[in-house]
Amino acid sequence: MTILSTRGLCKNFDGLTAVQDVDFDLPQGQIRALIGPNGAGKTTLVGLLCGRITPTAGSVTFDGRDISNLPAHKRINLGIAYTFQVTSVFANLSVTENVALAARRRFSGADVAGAVQEALAKVGLNARSEQNAGDLSYGHQRLLEIAMGLVQQPRLLILDEPTQGLADTEVADFKALVRELARTATVLLIEHNMSVVMELADYVTVLNFGQILAEGTPQEIHANPDVQAAYLGTK
Repeated sequence: MTILSTRGLCKNFDGLTAVQDVDFDLPQGQIRALIGPNGAGKTTLVGLLCGRITPTAGSVTFDGRDISNLPAHKRINLGIAYTFQVTSVFANLSVTENVALAARRRFSGADVAGAVQEALAKVGLNARSEQNAGDLSYGHQRLLEIAMGLVQQPRLLILDEPTQGLADTEVADFKALVRELARTATVLLIEHNMSVVMELADYVTVLNFGQILAEGTPQEIHANPDVQAAYLGTK
């Protein structure tokens, strides 16, 4: 079953085409990686999927429903959670308070505390629950943002550059976390770390100049000469 799809999706900014005629299908339960060189349109495409950007043309469908013009907060209510490329935590609030704010989209009353503890345990931040988010390292802020996504119990979790700023040991823990998440949610991973992509992704979509250049398994993408020339730095 396809949980998310686009048809003819386009976005223009003042005459510049950032995303052009993208047809994209994401099966339920898959870990999909979205890769491409800087400026390829990845962040714009993700913004179109999560509702932060309105398309110039084309459609976005989630679970059979056209959500092309649905705002981001209503997409969250449908089960789409998104972590930003640049951390967006509330620096003056504690780790617990940050996750609790996100949890209240899904839970109420006493259920919030339990959901928060579970999400923090999954990302390994339960020992830092009373720290102010602004005092965390950048890598731990990334993990906090993932916890804020997890606590909403999404059906689709979109992670934008999640391993940026993580230490090697944290990257290993992150990969284990994503495998666990994929048991109950579909994961779309925008990632530059190719070792993470090769180890985690079931399938890979390569974007270049706002268009899909190639799709396939990690092994197929790694061997694709067009991808090698455009992104992987080899010919």
